[in-house]
Amino acid sequence: MTDHSRRRFLKGAGLAVGGLTLGVTPAAAGSGDDKRFLVDLQQVDRSDVPDDVEVVHDISEIDLLAARGDPDAVPGADATAPDLAVQLDDAGPAVEHGGPKASERSNSHNHDGAPSNSEYQWDKRVQEVNNDLTDKPGGGKSVHDTTKGEGTRVAVVDTGVYDSHPDLAGVVNADLSENFTTDDGDWRPNGAGDHGTHVAGIIAATNDNDGPAGGVLGTAPETEIVSHRVFSGEAGASGDSIAALVAAAEKGCDAANFSVGYPPLSPETPGVDLIIEGYRRAVEHARENDMVFVNSAGNAGVDMTPEGVLSLPTEVEGVFGVSATGPIGYGWGGKHADNEAKWLTGNRLDQPTTEPAFYTNYGDAVDVSAAGGNADRDELQSGNGDAYNDLVYSTVYETNDAGEPEPAYGWKAGTSMAAPQVAGAVALVRSLRPDASAEEVEALIRETASQPAEGELYHGNGHLDLEVLVKAAE
Repeated sequence: MTDHSRRRFLKGAGLAVGGLTLGVTPAAAGSGDDKRFLVDLQQVDRSDVPDDVEVVHDISEIDLLAARGDPDAVPGADATAPDLAVQLDDAGPAVEHGGPKASERSNSHNHDGAPSNSEYQWDKRVQEVNNDLTDKPGGGKSVHDTTKGEGTRVAVVDTGVYDSHPDLAGVVNADLSENFTTDDGDWRPNGAGDHGTHVAGIIAATNDNDGPAGGVLGTAPETEIVSHRVFSGEAGASGDSIAALVAAAEKGCDAANFSVGYPPLSPETPGVDLIIEGYRRAVEHARENDMVFVNSAGNAGVDMTPEGVLSLPTEVEGVFGVSATGPIGYGWGGKHADNEAKWLTGNRLDQPTTEPAFYTNYGDAVDVSAAGGNADRDELQSGNGDAYNDLVYSTVYETNDAGEPEPAYGWKAGTSMAAPQVAGAVALVRSLRPDASAEEVEALIRETASQPAEGELYHGNGHLDLEVLVKAAE
C-alpha cells in the first residue's frame, strides 16, 4: 500500500473539511496571559516575540517555539495556536494488568523446564527472536543469531523509563536522556506511570534478571535507549513532544518511538493546523537526520480513512504508523499446558497472533501492523486470569508502601505496544545497514511484511516479519 492520499491532504496547512466537533484540551490551559501556545516562526519574526512571553522550548530547527504567556501579545493572526494536550488514554494501553515483581517466581504453565517470565512473551516467540525463549536448543537460526541491534540508538518519547529494572540496567543512555516537561524531575517516570518503561522493555529488555523466574527479552537488546520524558503526571503538551522528537533526531537516534497521540480530532479544532504542521516539520527534520519516526495508530477503533476525523500524528505524511494485533487463547491451558513447544499453537489459541486487536485504529495511515496484544473482554470480566496472557508482557514497576518503585513485570495491550516492535526492528536493520536512509529502512520493513487475510485496511503493507526482514537486511 503506497497511496497515502489522506496523508497528502494533511500536508497542507489550511484544513477546510467539515467534521465532528470533538473535544480537546489546550496543554496547561490558563488565563489570557498564562497559556501554553505554539509560535510559528515562518509567520512572525523571532524579534517580534515579546520578552514577557516565556519560551518553553526553542525548536528553531523547524521554525517553531513552544511558549507560555499571552498569545495575543505575539503579532500575526496565523503566528500562534493553542498547544494542545497529548494523551496516553487513546494511544496508551487499551487493557493492562499487573504481574509479578522482578524478585518473584512467575506463575508458569510450562512444566518442561524452570518457570520463566519469558514464557509469556508470545510476541517474541512467534517472531523467532531468540532460541533462549524456548526449550528447543538448536531449534534453528533465530533473529538474534544475526543481530541484536548493536551500535544503534532508539529514543522513547513517553512517560520516562525506570532504568533500575534488572532487564533495563545499562540500557538507557543517561547522558543523552532528558526531561522535556516543565517540572524539576529528570528523565525517569514522574507521576504518569510505567507506560514508557513497558515500551522500553519491548524494544531493548536484556533478559538479565537473575531472579527465580528470569527476565524478559526485547527485540533489540543491544540497542541503546534514550529516554525523553514528555509527561509530568498525566499532563503532556504537543510542544514538549515535538521538541523531544526533534532533539532525538539531533542526538543521532535511529528511531524515535512515540506511543502517544490525541483523541480523534476535528479538522476544525482550534490549533490543529499548526499541530499538523509542527509534526510535518519534525518528520522532515527526522528524515534529514535519517531517523525513523514510529507512532502508535491509536486505540479508538476508528477507520482513519474517511475525512472529517483526524488521528494524529499517525496521519501526518512521513510518520510510520503501526496498528495492533494479538492472539486470543495464548496459554489459557488445556491439554497442551505442559508442553512449551505447543504453547502458542495449543488447542485454546482461537485466533492467530496477526488478528487485528479489538481496539486498534485502522485505515490508510497504517504502514504495518505488529504485536500489540488482544483481549477477550468477556473472559476478562468473567475472571479468567489466563486471558491476560493475550496482552504483551514486558518490564514495569510497582510502588511499595514507602512510595519507592520496585521492578516488576506486567501486561499491556495497545497500539502503544505495537509501535515499539517496529522501533526495535529499525534498530535491527540499522545494525546491519548503518548507512541506510530512513526511507530505505522503512521501505525494507514494508517490503518484507507478510499480509494477513484482513488485508491493507488493518495491516497496511502487512504484518511485521522480523525473520524475513533481518535476512533481507544482511
